[in-house]
Amino acid sequence: MLKQIYGRLLAEYGAQGWWPVTKKEKPEYSGGPKTEKQQLEVIFGAILTQNTSWKNAEKAIIELNRRRLIDIDRMLEIHADKLALAIKSSGYFNQKAKKLKNVAALLKKHPLKELEKLEIKKLRLLLLSVEGIGPETADSIILYALRKPVFVVDTYTKRIFSRVGLIDKKRDYDDVQRFFHSKLKKDEKLFNEYHALIVEHAKRYCRKEPLCKNCIVNSFCKAAK
Repeated sequence: MLKQIYGRLLAEYGAQGWWPVTKKEKPEYSGGPKTEKQQLEVIFGAILTQNTSWKNAEKAIIELNRRRLIDIDRMLEIHADKLALAIKSSGYFNQKAKKLKNVAALLKKHPLKELEKLEIKKLRLLLLSVEGIGPETADSIILYALRKPVFVVDTYTKRIFSRVGLIDKKRDYDDVQRFFHSKLKKDEKLFNEYHALIVEHAKRYCRKEPLCKNCIVNSFCKAAK
């Protein structure tokens, strides 16, 4: 059923081009990072989008680019108060300023080229050792910045697939992730696209108050019956 749902979502919405990265003035959905700077932007973006909308995180990313702060050394050098003001649009800006500095410190010690060579388990443990990075953020970094096959689980994932009847929404993050890993081929492009499509579908139909009548996957869904 997971593959059928994926096929229907892809046919309806098309390729999403995640994760958005800056080419000129602002992040664009163009197939993810192509340069180390864009990889770094994705990593910072994964932190900035915590507990806020992408629209708010995007404003902060634009400001970081304007101030030339998509740079490990400059991120470490800037005073936390100034950094917090630069990312104010993302919310929880004082905490996120600390998190950005924490991940910059990790990248100073373990450059991207080194992280790319690590197996996923070791890489994930290393990222989770950074204060302010939890499972969803770590996996977003692994999948979207480092292009390794790990399935990102978020609120939308639990909402959609618990309503469909494939998972229990009370299951923890790692348990839900294991379910997807056991049912799908471990493929970075598949995991990337599937998660992006899940987000798009949740925004359009599978909202907190679902719009089941016109939902394109309601034939699979127990909640719609």
